[in-house]
Formats: sequence, structure tokens, C-alpha cells
Amino acid sequence: MTNQLVIKMVKELKQASAKNQAPIWSKLAEMALKPTIAKRVVNLSQIDEVTNENDVIVVPGKVLGTGDITHKITICSFSISTAAAKKIIGAGGKIVNHSDMISKFPTGKGVRIIG
Repeated sequence: MTNQLVIKMVKELKQASAKNQAPIWSKLAEMALKPTIAKRVVNLSQIDEVTNENDVIVVPGKVLGTGDITHKITICSFSISTAAAKKIIGAGGKIVNHSDMISKFPTGKGVRIIG
């Protein structure tokens, strides 16, 4: 059984994809419906290696606080640990939900999927 919040998120992502002709939101909707075992787990050290200052990323899974982030990023994820959230905010970054991400980047341009 799928969580009602996940179903609502998937619906919003699919609508945004169709409305803005942005395949990135459709891809995230598909990833959200995958079983828990198939979802990605990403550490901050991995994110720090593949991102640059002011990058905008989406993690279709959980972000864990192992390692450090050395620059500002804007991140959206399905789940994030408290330690990771503190480190991202401490580095000057932002954590946003999927609705904010869609409103700020309706076409998905400049948004990268990590993990």
C-alpha cells in the first residue's frame, strides 16, 4: 500500500510535467512509486563531490548526514536526516519540498537528479 502523501506528490509531479512539458517531474513521479528497497540513499559527502556552488538538485530517496557539504545548494528529497538538514543549512543551502521546486523551476531547467 502506498502512502497517501506519496500519491498526492506523484499526482502533482505528473500534472507539472504535463503542464510545463518537463519530463524531469514525470521521471521523479515514477521514482516515487518504486518500492522502498529500490529507493536511493545518498550521503552528503557524495553530494558534495558531484555538485558545485548554488546547484539545484533532487534526490529521489533519502539524504544522510555522513560527510560534509562545503558549498551552498538547493535540495529536494523524498526524505532527509536531521544531521544532513543541519549541515546543508549550516553551509548556507536550502531544503525545499517538491511543490516549491516545481514553482521555482517549472520546466526543470537547471535541476539535476542525484543518486
